[in-house]
Amino acid sequence: MPNIDFKQLFHRLTSPYMIIDRQYRYVAVNPAYERAVMRSLEEVEGLSLFDVFPNEGESGHALRASFERVFATGETDTIAYIPYDIPRPASQGGGMEKRYWTAVHIPLTDDDGTIAYLLQNTVDVTDVVRLREAASLPYRSYSPETQLVERAREAESAHRSLLAESAEFRRMFEQAPGFIAVLVGADHVFTFANDSYTRLIGGRQVIGKAVSEALPEVAGQGFMEMLDHVYSTGETRGGEGTRVLLQSSAGELQERYLDFSYDAVRNLDGEITGVFVQGMDRTEAVKTLKHQRLLLDELNHRVKNTLATVQSIAAQTLRAAPDLATARKDFEGRLVALSKAHNLLSQTAWDSTQMASLVCHELSHYDGTRIAASGPAVVLNPKATIAVAMVLHELSTNAAKYGALSGEEGRLDLSWRVDETDGELRVDWIESGGPVVTAPSRSGFGSRMMSLVMRGELNGAFETRYEPHGFACMLTIPYSSYGRIKHVD
Repeated sequence: MPNIDFKQLFHRLTSPYMIIDRQYRYVAVNPAYERAVMRSLEEVEGLSLFDVFPNEGESGHALRASFERVFATGETDTIAYIPYDIPRPASQGGGMEKRYWTAVHIPLTDDDGTIAYLLQNTVDVTDVVRLREAASLPYRSYSPETQLVERAREAESAHRSLLAESAEFRRMFEQAPGFIAVLVGADHVFTFANDSYTRLIGGRQVIGKAVSEALPEVAGQGFMEMLDHVYSTGETRGGEGTRVLLQSSAGELQERYLDFSYDAVRNLDGEITGVFVQGMDRTEAVKTLKHQRLLLDELNHRVKNTLATVQSIAAQTLRAAPDLATARKDFEGRLVALSKAHNLLSQTAWDSTQMASLVCHELSHYDGTRIAASGPAVVLNPKATIAVAMVLHELSTNAAKYGALSGEEGRLDLSWRVDETDGELRVDWIESGGPVVTAPSRSGFGSRMMSLVMRGELNGAFETRYEPHGFACMLTIPYSSYGRIKHVD
């Protein structure tokens, strides 16, 4: 290729040319342009075209819209006919001079391939238009020059109509709830990305960039291979609820789940020129479904455990009860205690229960003036909630039948504390003022169940004392089994 001085070529072109940047500021003009607009490069360089040649009317909006299309799409745009008045220099009498033009706008890229400038080739058709305006003959009698201008005006009118339709369709695509993008060429260069797509990728500007450059994090996730396959074969590819890691606006990788499809874009000859991307961000729906599945699995597990607990309670109650009526009453009482614990857990979606709330529920049907309960704001996990509820039920039932709550004078003092050394939760149950109690000759179901629950379920301890003033016991629950201390301001 010969060593051509393109700066000299630009300077010697007889047709008017100028170059502006993305802020519409003049970067370069050739002498033909200087003569056409009656301004030198020194007068306009660095200034916005719309400051030098202001026009708030239809023509000004049309010119600005053409610039915007070129910078947005990277494609050449033509204005076949546009009236655009320009100010006449003071040396030539001042005022405004009515002019008519045709213009071609061409995108120019910088070293990085980003569209940074716009080249305008302008043709002044004012004289031809004036010939048409001066003519009074029918259209078919116009001179070739005036017919040319008439056709240019008709073409410009049709062009504007098509642009209006195109702009309307573009707005529809831009505002569509699903994400849409258009990729061109084997490198999959973005030529369009709607608002939903831009939000999906963290607000990044991708027009004019290849996917590998604009979204480097998708490498190795299988999407580039699918795009290559669609571009080379024309076969559609896609997925439902597909996991992808995308960079957020904060620069962090976030997990998203997408329904999407890649479809080939073909030209009029049937050749594949790009890929059309469309889809929906289903992240929240997929996460909700996963959470529901997790809850269902957890529910199934808890139902099985609850049924096993009920079965054990039923078997042991029937075995220990002296008659069916007693068995029925004891069984119903134990089921009610289990139900109360479940109700408390349901209020927090089976997350936790406060010790104070559990004590209040389990002892609510006894005379509150004879019961004192106190302790720190301890939080129990679901397993500890069920276990402690069953133990409290057995203790309160025994107290009502045989202990301090069976008469009129007895009292119950219930307190709990957290050991500062090992973090264990210790619950003290102390009865006083009731009948004299003695250690039983054999352990009943209640005693066996409480011991089994505390040791087997919670890996804790259950210690009983039959003292002169009444029955007493202490429950010891390791920190790992009960949960945590709730800090209250």
